[in-house]
Amino acid sequence: MIVKNPKFEISAVSPKQYPKENLPEIVLVGKSNVGKSSFINTMINRKKLARTSSEPGKTRQINFYNIDDKFYFVDLPGYGYSKMSKKEQEQVGKFIEEYLFNRKQISLIILLLDIRHNPTENDKLMYNYVISSGIPFIILANKADKIAVTKVDQAVLDLQKQINPIGDITILPFSAERKIYTDRVWKEIERD
Repeated sequence: MIVKNPKFEISAVSPKQYPKENLPEIVLVGKSNVGKSSFINTMINRKKLARTSSEPGKTRQINFYNIDDKFYFVDLPGYGYSKMSKKEQEQVGKFIEEYLFNRKQISLIILLLDIRHNPTENDKLMYNYVISSGIPFIILANKADKIAVTKVDQAVLDLQKQINPIGDITILPFSAERKIYTDRVWKEIERD
């Protein structure tokens, strides 16, 4: 897919701030610093539309990116690590839950996991939540550039065995650095 005019639309913390257009929303979930913002930039072939940071926990609102008035990429705050206070974490958790439970425009959830590590307890909780939501989803084994190309397929299989042993969920490798997996991901997005 060739993206011509992507734009950041709004950061939201409540439904009244969500975009009013009835476009499909592709939601990115994953732990802090797993590469959700880098994923957006890679998929739309832009360097800095979605702000990235080497410091985990920077995204604290729901960020909506309008992709050519066809759909939104929705970047949720990461889970698992943050310098936020307990109170801030609870507030962020509440508005994420409110969004995921009530937003009818969600057409696909993309769960990003780090290909180099076993899924954390938080990853497993998110996986279980996504399954129970009934919303279509795929899993991306991100940061594939951090391991040898010859080990990527096996790492994806290992991840599959740990998080989805019955193998009924699509798991694809991804790398914001190498940009070699974007076509496969676009095919999955366009299918849903």
